Amino acid sequence: MTTTSPRIGVIGAGLGGIAAVIELKRAGLHDIVVFEKADDVGGVWRENTYPGAACDVPSPFYSYSFEPNPQWPRRFSRQPAILDYVRHVADKYDVRRHIRFGVEVTGAVWDDESATWTVALGDGGTETVDVLVSAVGQLSRPSYAPIPGRETFAGESFHSATWDHSVDLAGKRVAVIGTGASAIQFIPELQPQVRQMTVFQRSAPYLLPRPDREFSRLHHKLFEGVPATQLVERGTWYGLVEALSIAWVYSPALARTVRTVSRLHMKRQTKSRPGLFEKVWPDYPVGCKRILFSSDYLPALAQPNVDLVTTAIREIVPNGVVTEDGVTHEADVLIWGTGFKATEFLAPMRIVGPGGLDLHEQWAEGARAYYGLSVPKFPNFLIMYGPNTNTGGGSIIYFLEAQARYVRAFVEQLRSGGAPLAVRPEVEERYDREVQDELRDSVWSRCSSWYRQADGRVTTNWPRLGVQYKRQAVFRAEDFETVDAGRTAAAR
Repeated sequence: MTTTSPRIGVIGAGLGGIAAVIELKRAGLHDIVVFEKADDVGGVWRENTYPGAACDVPSPFYSYSFEPNPQWPRRFSRQPAILDYVRHVADKYDVRRHIRFGVEVTGAVWDDESATWTVALGDGGTETVDVLVSAVGQLSRPSYAPIPGRETFAGESFHSATWDHSVDLAGKRVAVIGTGASAIQFIPELQPQVRQMTVFQRSAPYLLPRPDREFSRLHHKLFEGVPATQLVERGTWYGLVEALSIAWVYSPALARTVRTVSRLHMKRQTKSRPGLFEKVWPDYPVGCKRILFSSDYLPALAQPNVDLVTTAIREIVPNGVVTEDGVTHEADVLIWGTGFKATEFLAPMRIVGPGGLDLHEQWAEGARAYYGLSVPKFPNFLIMYGPNTNTGGGSIIYFLEAQARYVRAFVEQLRSGGAPLAVRPEVEERYDREVQDELRDSVWSRCSSWYRQADGRVTTNWPRLGVQYKRQAVFRAEDFETVDAGRTAAAR
């Protein structure tokens, strides 16, 4: 390894990968290669183009703190505006010149002799780097419910994350499986177009009003002319969304208040259709799944051409969906709104450390990493948006910036010391024990959700507040040990 200028490989050019590159460049580290399987930056905001796609965190807070955007079109901006913002940041901070587009990483192997990572690429090639940073995130691989007969459906079928815009839905009978964050956004967009929509709900989400608004030219001029106004807007929304985390983590009384507000909102929005509220009101503790913001989803369900089905699905057949009561719900188009494989971290990549140690074998009982960033026995390997760094109420960009600073500090330490670094096993074990003890008693352990594995272990969420993560996830050299040629670990 060249200690003065280590070569750094970053997997993914989404919000996490871009944040890492910017921080590294600020430290004078420019020997960086970013592997991006697509032909553009953006991550989830490049891939998710379904109608109505938007962020449920207000744009002034869902943005990098060092790059505020006075031109956000809306308070809750939609996917095209968010993607434009990501592209703007990549251009402004000269990130693109480090990116190899159209290159998918299939795996990486640590070389004991050279103390480097050999990165395997989908085109059969390889790259050698001193430090490897995975920034593929938690929401990059679509998940399908394991329903028998999925492949037999005769009509058009696609997942919300791989939306087929060539399919004309006008006048069609559309079946939607799932009622999560994506579905509550695209259902109101489709409802006026389709002849009939059947929505299959396994578990209802809690909903809060979405205080969206279009930002006028006056707003834009004010944000540009008086930047402090943008900081006020950002700070206000930071406080409000962090209040949700306070409710879930520290304040049952505040959680009850949130539940009451949600119930009043959902009651009001379903009163035009008798019996609908009873179907959409959740039967689990508030906060156990991510609470969603919407003011148009329930009114769409209340329309006469929409049928909400809560009976479990038995199978999919060529002409529709069959529920456990034997009813066949006929459909011309089937849309999956079933989320992502959030707990399958880094899959399908195969990461092999010293001595042939496979990361997924080490994670057989669940993914875990020190502050979601570093794994024992895997030197010079870091993860952005890794295990237990998701937020139940705030902005993930807030977390990504803290992680990018950690990556920068790690590489700076590596540059000054030279020898490969891996987090000490006892440090990670103590950290994981504390985190899991808190999560075991948290609201996220009280229902089935994408936050949890089948065995109940919560592998996605951070159990405290965002500000606590920012303060605690700080690189400390004493947390790490040097690795001798990738074969033996010795304390400093």
